[in-house]
Formats: sequence, structure tokens, C-alpha cells
Amino acid sequence: MSIIRAAAIQMRSTTCPAQNMEQAEGLIRRAHKAGADFIATPEATSLVQMDPKKMLEHVKPESDDLCLQGLRKLAKNLRIHLLIGSLLVEVAPAKAANRSFLISPSGQITARYDKIHLFDVQVSNKEQWSESAHIRAGDRAVLADIGPFKLGMSICYDLRFADLYRRLAVAGAQIMTVPAAFTRVTGNAHWQTLLAARAIENATWIIAPAQGGLHEDGRRTWGRSMIIDPWGGIVACLDHDEPDILVTDMNMDMVAKCRQRLPVLQQAREFTGP
Repeated sequence: MSIIRAAAIQMRSTTCPAQNMEQAEGLIRRAHKAGADFIATPEATSLVQMDPKKMLEHVKPESDDLCLQGLRKLAKNLRIHLLIGSLLVEVAPAKAANRSFLISPSGQITARYDKIHLFDVQVSNKEQWSESAHIRAGDRAVLADIGPFKLGMSICYDLRFADLYRRLAVAGAQIMTVPAAFTRVTGNAHWQTLLAARAIENATWIIAPAQGGLHEDGRRTWGRSMIIDPWGGIVACLDHDEPDILVTDMNMDMVAKCRQRLPVLQQAREFTGP
């Protein structure tokens, strides 16, 4: 039996990167103490700031990002695989990438993924988002290695685009990471349903670490971090939006068993129309 003890970190990031680094480190250390050797943090780990001008004041090139540097050192010190859900890194004047990083137990960056689907949405009469105004979209799906296993990387709004996950599954992904900062409105309505759907239709493990609660900049996020098995079972879930950790053992043999039981990846067919 192949077991990975995994952890999802739930945060409530602020407008201060140093405070967020301290919060993330404390939660990661708690998860490591609980035995986790693969730990994932949420989207916007280092910064939650709705004001684009103030946000861009904190954004640095990847090589100068202090949070990235600190978390790489922490992963090396603890000897863990660490998925940094996302950091905002400068990629052009007044433009950032919303970038997820996979860090090895040696502290090396082994994979980078830039969020492909940007959240340009009118959530309600009072809540509107336009990520593309200051974020540059990615254009490449990323499959990475965690030891002998394959990891498909995604971020938040990507969750609504099933084709991304199917392509990753067909390429060999056995685990999908979905770090997020879902709004309360969309999280309450769709978070659990979408996560379970992506797990079931691809027979993959889903690890979904989330932001949660009322943030310093006034944003409200849903929380309810989850880990879901390849049959769609919710094996671990936080029932609140407070900063916390979620730790569970993932039986990786379930992936092959579920794909044998329902071989949808092999049975997909090309078709024409409408």
C-alpha cells in the first residue's frame, strides 16, 4: 500500500506579507508535527490585498520574494514536499503572475504553475472582480512529481474548467491541488460540489487548501478546506473558515483501483457536432 500523509493549510492572509509568512510557517510546522510529508498552502499565501495599486507595491520578481525564500528554507529544514498555493510575482511593469510553486525536501523549486483562468466575474450587485487588470494569465498546464507520484497543479477559478483536470489526468496526474480563495457566495454554492466532481470524473485525489474568513482588506472568503479521494469521498474537511490544518493519509492505490472500476479516461471518444 502506498500512503502519503498530506496536509491542507487554511489561512486568513492579511495585507502584510511578513505577517502571512509567520502565519504560514506556524501552520506548516503544526502539520509537520502531525506527520505530514506533503503540505499545501492556499492561494494568496503571502498577500490578500484588493486594492491593485497597494497590491503591486508588494509584488516582487520571483528572485526577490522573501516569502518564497523563507518557505523554501522551511521545506528544506522540515524535509517536506511543500506546495505553495500561490504567490504574486512580478512578470512585467504593473503586471503579476498568480503562481503556484512545488518545493522539494531539498528546498528546490521543482515546478511552477501560473493560474490560467482569471477571475473576471460579477459575483453580485456589490461584488465584482477583474483579475486580468493586474494579473497575467498562464497558458500551460503543469504536471509535477512528488516522489513516484504525479501531481497536477491548478489554482482557484481553474476549478470550473473541467478540461484542465481531464488533460492532467490523461497525462498521468494522481493528485490534483486546488489552492483557493473562493468568495463566500460562490464557495457556499459550489466549492464542495466542484471539488467532488473533479475527483470523481478523473479518479484523482484532490487537495484543496483555502483562505477563509473576513480579511484585513474587507474581502470575505469561504474556507472549508478539503481532501477528497478518487471515488469522491470527503476524507477530511474543515467545517469553518478559521486558520487551521487538515491532515489525512492518502492511499494512492485507490487511484488505480477507481480507474479500473470506472475506466472513463480510456473510454472517452471523439465526436462531432453540434
